[in-house]
Amino acid sequence: MNESSPILNISIFGVFVLITLVVVIRASRNTKTAADYLAAGRAFTGPQNGIAIAGDYLSAASFLGIAGAIALNGYDGFLYSIGFLVAWLVALLLVAELLRNTGKYTMGDVLSFRMRQRPVRAAAATSTMAVSFFYLLAQMAGAGGLVALLLGITGTGGQALVIAVVGALMIAYVLIGGMKGTTWVQIIKAVLLIAGAGIMTLWVLGKYGFNLSALLGAAVDAAPKAGEKLLGPGLQYGKTGTSQLDFLSLALALVLGTAGLPHILMRFYTVPTAKEARRSVVWAIWLIGIFYLFTLVLGYGAGALVGPDKINAAPGKANSAAPLLALELGGPILLGLIAAVAFATILAVVAGLTITASASFAHDIYANVIKKGNGNGDESKTDEVKVARITAIVIGLVSIGGGIIANGQNVAFLVALAFAVAASANLPTILYSLFWKRFNTSGALWSIYGGLVVTITLIILSPAVSGTPTSMFKNVDFHLFPLSNPGIVSIPIAFLLGYVGTILSKDKADPAKQAEMEVRSLTGAGAEKAIAH
Repeated sequence: MNESSPILNISIFGVFVLITLVVVIRASRNTKTAADYLAAGRAFTGPQNGIAIAGDYLSAASFLGIAGAIALNGYDGFLYSIGFLVAWLVALLLVAELLRNTGKYTMGDVLSFRMRQRPVRAAAATSTMAVSFFYLLAQMAGAGGLVALLLGITGTGGQALVIAVVGALMIAYVLIGGMKGTTWVQIIKAVLLIAGAGIMTLWVLGKYGFNLSALLGAAVDAAPKAGEKLLGPGLQYGKTGTSQLDFLSLALALVLGTAGLPHILMRFYTVPTAKEARRSVVWAIWLIGIFYLFTLVLGYGAGALVGPDKINAAPGKANSAAPLLALELGGPILLGLIAAVAFATILAVVAGLTITASASFAHDIYANVIKKGNGNGDESKTDEVKVARITAIVIGLVSIGGGIIANGQNVAFLVALAFAVAASANLPTILYSLFWKRFNTSGALWSIYGGLVVTITLIILSPAVSGTPTSMFKNVDFHLFPLSNPGIVSIPIAFLLGYVGTILSKDKADPAKQAEMEVRSLTGAGAEKAIAH
């Protein structure tokens, strides 16, 4: 680790922060209205938004967590990449275009379109905050481990300070630039991340004569404990019934979670039309797919060139695999560049999450629940932006505290928990709202709150939190639920709760509102910035 140069690393990272802050400040000059602050004035094209979505989606989990998971667990680690990518088909086919047509700023707009506004908006905002919090935990944990590696900080106090600095920067991006500034940060970061990963991929393959088999063979040789098991399923999710069930649960959460992630859904509102929303998803799928192919080479490359023992001994454990590989390939300079990109990744994603959660609170709870949707004038819109900014500060402080607790966990695994919450609390309600005519307010509340309570309870009682050497709390054991990811139980329960809540309720669905929603979601007539022909 002595080869790493802390001063060089901080300098490269400082340059990136300065450039992005300049971009954010320039973007903020045009942020005058609530639509500017919360939806970037709907001014981005499909390709621009597609790159920004890739920037939002390729988080610390994608770069640090998956590369580490592949380095240590081989094939089983790559299953994260497959799950994250396949999930986009659900988002593209079932959600993107319909959501863009139906909503305005947040997921709550869609879910409450034909329901009683106040209770459903409150539920949607609560769920958005919960998903954002779990996702923020992962990013903050990644930041702590990464900077500990770069600066040689081993004490928990130093890592906690690093997490606090990341939180402060993230709050600054959101307060100054709103959605427009955050989107530009995402675009810059996506280009840097994909380019950086591409260069490292070619470098690793070049070392093995561009022969993937030679690379895989070297990874097997470097891990005598795992050996050939690195190349096939079962190293992490073994042959026992529980571990296979755990894998199935994880896969379900990953594939269904994306279409319910509020910070991804909110990106569809930054484009002018539904057609552009669809284009942006196609762009995102291509970019994300190419990146995940890179992670396969980077993961096995880290396993072959760095070795599992060195990765496990590093401050961030699995999360350190990609930076250690950069150090092995190009010395301190490449490590500094790749670490700055990884740090940019974390900053950009936490800024996106924070603006989503703060917009949801300001638009759904403040404007529509507290103010009862009465304020539609300019003054109330200004208030909405003010409340969003205050909420961003509160969320930033809470996520700093959570990140300090979660420090050291594999970020890919932590993100999978956020996906489980999104797939359980949000997706059933979104799909029922868009496609089931009889669905009503009662069903929406049962589905959101029920899905949220069941998922979070199962996570708290799972081995992810206590009872194993890799748990968040290693020295206590209150786990009662055997699976680390609750998706296989919580997602069907949430769908069932939505159905039962609707059937048992005396609430009648509003046929006129349902018809309006159907026409609007499918054609775009009446949508934001729509041009009805």
